[in-house]
Amino acid sequence: LVAELPTGPGWQFEPKWDGFRCLAFRAADAVEIKAKSGKSLSRFFPEVLDNLRALPTTQFALDGELVIPVEGSLSFDALQMRLHPAESRIRRLAQETPAVFVAFDCLLRKARQPLLERTFKERRSALETFFARAHAGISLTPFTRDLRKAKAWLARRQVSLDGVIAKRLDLPY
Repeated sequence: LVAELPTGPGWQFEPKWDGFRCLAFRAADAVEIKAKSGKSLSRFFPEVLDNLRALPTTQFALDGELVIPVEGSLSFDALQMRLHPAESRIRRLAQETPAVFVAFDCLLRKARQPLLERTFKERRSALETFFARAHAGISLTPFTRDLRKAKAWLARRQVSLDGVIAKRLDLPY
């Protein structure tokens, strides 16, 4: 956390979402979502698994955030309610308040061809190619390279936005 956004060339700014950070993996029909702790979140978000399985690409690893939109903003409480032992409750909530996967990085698009050592600029390009068309329940995080716009995001910050993330375009994952 810093008080000021970095200045100068080579930065990209993205919203920091109020959700669960996770990695989404697919290898053929096997799909999994894992928290940054490594714990599987798959059983709690079956609708997200279905949406990932519906993507035309059959091999990928994506970094992103699980969010649940409720009445025009994102609800962290709705996310926490999904972490429940009863499968019947999870299924009901998946219907009533479906989660969305917001992708912000692409770590793998083809089997055995990881993008981890590539620059963020290259990975973002791969992510944009991956999401060349809309997919239900999955979105691509917006970005700007304009410091003024990033500062405006911070100034108009809502409950669903925790802040702004600055990423160097020339760094690997």
